[in-house]
Amino acid sequence: MLTTLTFPQFSRCSTLFHAIFNRHGGASLPPFDMLNVSYGVNDAWQSVTTNRQLIKKNLGIDLLVSGKQVHGATIHLVATKPDSDLEITGCDAFISSIAGVGLMIQQADCQAVMLFDPSRQVVANIHCGWRGSVENIIGGTISAMQRCFHTEPADLLAAISPSLGPCCAEFVNYRTELPDHFHPFQVKPRYFDFWAISRQQLAQAGVLQDNISTASICTVCNPEWFSYRRDGNTGRFCTIIGLKP
Repeated sequence: MLTTLTFPQFSRCSTLFHAIFNRHGGASLPPFDMLNVSYGVNDAWQSVTTNRQLIKKNLGIDLLVSGKQVHGATIHLVATKPDSDLEITGCDAFISSIAGVGLMIQQADCQAVMLFDPSRQVVANIHCGWRGSVENIIGGTISAMQRCFHTEPADLLAAISPSLGPCCAEFVNYRTELPDHFHPFQVKPRYFDFWAISRQQLAQAGVLQDNISTASICTVCNPEWFSYRRDGNTGRFCTIIGLKP
């Protein structure tokens, strides 16, 4: 039985599907138990394939587009419907207006930031760890939606997935790793609120505050989710968004 988290503002959109799948209900064995979606963590290939098939069946779709994520700022436009599942090397964000394609982000503490433009029927999904935040991949993705689809940022709905919370986001070397304008988001010495940083970057790109939802679930604290900081050798859960077929 797969367990999903959804956001009400997205669920009210009749043309949209989305879900965040936690670690339960799949075929993977420890330490990847159970619903690991990543081929890159030394899990059995067949287990990962089975898990992805379970997810597609749950969503009622045939295709997933994902990336071999590198904590960069490369954004991929899915302009045509692929013939089969597609995993793109070196890509951390996806944009699509193609129905029936699930854009999948793989996570174990990093954020997935989902975007939906209901006026132009365009979706995006962003893998956003601290390096992605420094690169402002959120702003870059919204700019790409403006260029490619004439998206008005004020029309966008946005949601931030379970991820590393301010309770556990310790950065001992923050003075060299994080830019000065991140320092006001320090909630106590060396601990940072990256949910608030993402909300600010969304707002700076023109997304309305009332259109931004945050799961506010820390993946380190909550064992329902994979966490690299907590466990090291572990699987990846996923966040998926797309237009209904």
